[in-house]
Amino acid sequence: MLPRMHIDSGSQSSDASPSVAAMTESEIPAGADMSGRLTAAQFSSLPGVTDWRVVFGGGYAAAHFRTGSFAAGLALFEAIGELTSASGNDPDVDVRPEGITVRLSTPAVQGPTSRDADLARAISAAAARLRAPADPAAVQHVQVALDAMDIAKVRPFWRAVLGYPEVGDEDLVDTHRQGPTFWFQQMDSPRTERNRFHIDIYVPNDLVQARIDAALAVGGRIVRDNGPYWWTLADPEGNEVDLAIWG
Repeated sequence: MLPRMHIDSGSQSSDASPSVAAMTESEIPAGADMSGRLTAAQFSSLPGVTDWRVVFGGGYAAAHFRTGSFAAGLALFEAIGELTSASGNDPDVDVRPEGITVRLSTPAVQGPTSRDADLARAISAAAARLRAPADPAAVQHVQVALDAMDIAKVRPFWRAVLGYPEVGDEDLVDTHRQGPTFWFQQMDSPRTERNRFHIDIYVPNDLVQARIDAALAVGGRIVRDNGPYWWTLADPEGNEVDLAIWG
């Protein structure tokens, strides 16, 4: 399973106990993770990483730098390439005319480590030299969550139509890391009064309230308040989304 929270958007689950990924960092015993993987709190407490946010249940650290042009983006991309060649740590880099998004993670531990933090610090310094400011509001991870009675029957269909491989026993993940991840939530009984398909959006802790306020301002409503962990919102016709902060 990918290292991220368990979201309950109204389906009934037989497992009510929180996983380690669903705990706040203060609840995780010190030294519980001996792999070198940093929690969101540990990563964020390091010096020089204020541009970065840990999202997707601690799966990776990400930053977006506004370059303003494709040429400026290529200059930052070249600087990142030199830094990664020296560190031996390969990030995901998405270059667009308006900016660059960088995602850092160590595959062996499925999350960021101190080595990723070192590279993050160096990339931020390079961006500052090139006058490319960070924009934390542009950092998020989108996940599609499907509630199902028989996941073993439903998941192969989505695997086939998406062309995604399975990761663990719950997730379908785009190998190119471009499309949203798909996650399947077990239901104990059929549900017909509400939708069984919702979107999960992982956003930085310091930005989630602005997203909630914006949604409410245009006719949305809060269906379930599980703050400070996640909030289930619905549009005017009842389609749901979970805004989640866990890193």
